[in-house]
Amino acid sequence: MGMKKEDPCFTSFTSSIENYALPECFTFPFYYQPHPLCVLAAEQLQTYLVSQTQWQHNFGLLDDPNNIIGKMFGVLLVKNAGGELGFISAFSGKLAKQSRIQGFVPPVFDLLAKDSFFLPEQVTINKLNEKIKALQNAPRLSFIKQELSTLEAAHAQQLSELRGELVENRKARKIKRHTLQHDLDTTTTDNGLKELAQQSVYDKWRLKDFTCQWQQSIGRLQTKLDGLNEHIAEVKLQRKTLSADLQNRIFSQYQFLNKDLVPKSLLDIFADTALKTPPAGAGECAAPKLLHYAFQHNLIPLALAEFWWGASPKSEVKKHQQFYPACIGKCQPILKHMLVGMQLDENPFLYNYARGKSLDIIYEDEDILVINKPSEFLSVPGKDISDSVYSRINNQFPDATGPLIVHRLDMSTSGLMVLALNPQANKYLQKQFILRDVHKQYVALIEGLPLNDEGEIHLPLRGDLYDRPKQIVCYQNGKQARTLWQVLERYPQKNKTRILLTPYTGRTHQLRVHCAHALGLNMPIVGDDLYGTRASRLHLHAQSLKIKHPISKKIMSFKVDAKF
Repeated sequence: MGMKKEDPCFTSFTSSIENYALPECFTFPFYYQPHPLCVLAAEQLQTYLVSQTQWQHNFGLLDDPNNIIGKMFGVLLVKNAGGELGFISAFSGKLAKQSRIQGFVPPVFDLLAKDSFFLPEQVTINKLNEKIKALQNAPRLSFIKQELSTLEAAHAQQLSELRGELVENRKARKIKRHTLQHDLDTTTTDNGLKELAQQSVYDKWRLKDFTCQWQQSIGRLQTKLDGLNEHIAEVKLQRKTLSADLQNRIFSQYQFLNKDLVPKSLLDIFADTALKTPPAGAGECAAPKLLHYAFQHNLIPLALAEFWWGASPKSEVKKHQQFYPACIGKCQPILKHMLVGMQLDENPFLYNYARGKSLDIIYEDEDILVINKPSEFLSVPGKDISDSVYSRINNQFPDATGPLIVHRLDMSTSGLMVLALNPQANKYLQKQFILRDVHKQYVALIEGLPLNDEGEIHLPLRGDLYDRPKQIVCYQNGKQARTLWQVLERYPQKNKTRILLTPYTGRTHQLRVHCAHALGLNMPIVGDDLYGTRASRLHLHAQSLKIKHPISKKIMSFKVDAKF
């Protein structure tokens, strides 16, 4: 990766950097455009990844379909104690099944180090795993389960036969009782009815005795089975306790430094978050590892960039060689501590992009409004920005009642929205959206040229628990999402295509993920800063909207062409 100095992880640039200006502030890691020097460092690292022969890792870039694991890499532009400009590199998690590879910064805490407490304690836990497996597979446990199952089946069969017999007895007694009641000899009638009553009592006793005997037989086996299962549960509890203690001990060993060399453990960092405990993999991402190493080794951090290398994961949208921000769920709490006292680039999430923009009202009556929302304009107030469609309409129509908002468009998406000016209209319109009686169509400009002219995408979606607001494809817990697409015009020279998108469901980021994901079109929408590459704007526009008016019940159609 370049000539190494005394610091084994410090890498010099192999090309001239004389004409590059240094960054004025450190990178805001959750939304950024990579500094040119970070791009240069990333390209140098990527050249190394292609040419190196010291280790092997299947990134999914070759023909081997087995064990493909794409990886996030990071570069940190730094200045060393001698004033030389260079960079350090890191990978997330493990690379080539190793946590340490020459030239990359080491993990903040190395679980696999020879002197680590992790390995002997993991041996103890593994022994408990083996013990649990042996207990669960023990012949005695299997025999008792089978014997109990056989006994329960026999009980059910015999109980069914006995109940059938008792039902027939009851029917026969009913007929005899009816006959006796018409017999003129009262003595015969009384004796007969007494005998029938005794038979009824006897049948009830038979059922009770049958149930008691079987309960005793089944109970004896169940007690034996419960004893074995309780022993397994005790060992599992022991394993759970040891695992939890080990995990907490590991979290406490992850001590992250900031520029003032103040350490803070993962446990303390996440104690103040909604999660309370660190999620799996916290602290193993490239960004925290890079900053920790820089602070620890007297390197001055100047700028950060992270890129994906390899095939896209099955659930997320990650493009080979593309830069991505640090994740919110795992990295934000850690970096919040590590970046204390550092001057950062402006936080774009605190900027009101709707400033100076106006809402075009396409249609207005006493009950509804139809507007054309500009891109980069919130539908409802956000955490830090209150300016939105809701606040603007609320101010413009002070006599309107009810929640106003019926449906939303992503902040970055432009186009048609319908609003209700009273609760009755809102309820009726919301019902249309819930029943999917509203017809919506979007126009998008995508990166690439689809082979077909049209198609349909079915990819279930759910929120990315550790990187909101991103969505991921999840067949297990995701909500069904269906999109119809159709090519409107191809631009071969620009390698772009204008398409028409018809969503049959309304999932968050549905169109963006369906376009970008490898199992969808695999062509991100131009300007998609979450699933593609940032541009002047997201080229996605809600072009047409068809609804039934909440009062007149008249079908109303609206259309506003995209301005891209």
